[in-house]
Amino acid sequence: MSPEQRKERLDKLLVQRGLVESREKAQALILAGHVLVNGQRVDKVGKRVPQDADIHIKERLPYVSRGGYKLAAMLDHLKLDITGWICADVGASTGGFTDVLLQRGAQKVYAIDVGYGQLAWKLRQDPRVIVMERTNIRHVTSLPEPVDLATIDVSFISLRLVLPHVIPLVKDGGWVIALIKPQFEAGREQVGKGGIVRDPQVHRQVLERVLGEAEGLGLGLQGLIRSPILGTEGNVEFLAAWQKNRPGRLSSEKWRALIPTLLEANSGVGSTDQGEDG
Repeated sequence: MSPEQRKERLDKLLVQRGLVESREKAQALILAGHVLVNGQRVDKVGKRVPQDADIHIKERLPYVSRGGYKLAAMLDHLKLDITGWICADVGASTGGFTDVLLQRGAQKVYAIDVGYGQLAWKLRQDPRVIVMERTNIRHVTSLPEPVDLATIDVSFISLRLVLPHVIPLVKDGGWVIALIKPQFEAGREQVGKGGIVRDPQVHRQVLERVLGEAEGLGLGLQGLIRSPILGTEGNVEFLAAWQKNRPGRLSSEKWRALIPTLLEANSGVGSTDQGEDG
């Protein structure tokens, strides 16, 4: 048997050894830089390593997916206390955002996703979570109650197509926090190899377009940050926080002036240091 045959993908090896319960959790830990192989950090999920390698997890993720870091950063930035809130997590996937909401004291979370079977088991079993799988948000016209906060983390669709369907679910004065992913907002010709948007000018255009449309939908911008970690494929991402039918703390003039700062490689809050996805 050749040396290559005695190697295995790191994410699979973590599951085989019982160090984590799923490939998704393994990938999140690897991408967060929490896995050491023979004493060296490995942050590529597909990395093939010797089957007898010494593997050590130096730190457990506080959330079911690394995406939780993104929402947590915005909640901290806003100093927003969501204790007792009714929330909706649009694009819940594994449940990184849902997990953060629960840990921050949410009373109930409607976990909405077009997919099936992705939500982490611990969240699926939590009585505070209302699982809405196989559900396209564009087909949701109402929930049993208006929500205090809707979070959005969707892929392969523009936020501009999602926001108009989310806003009616939020109570007047309620919050919307969305992850802005340039790779799904930019034109196909603006997305580079591997699905990565590298041009800061494209980032700027995406932000201006999404924020401008949100403004026209009656959302007041209260916060705008660069994600503290890169997306799974290495894309720079951003988070925006709005209130429904409330004046924004960041006027159009202010957020346009803020964008160049967010586009700097080391821009403090929301730097690209890779630490998640869900």
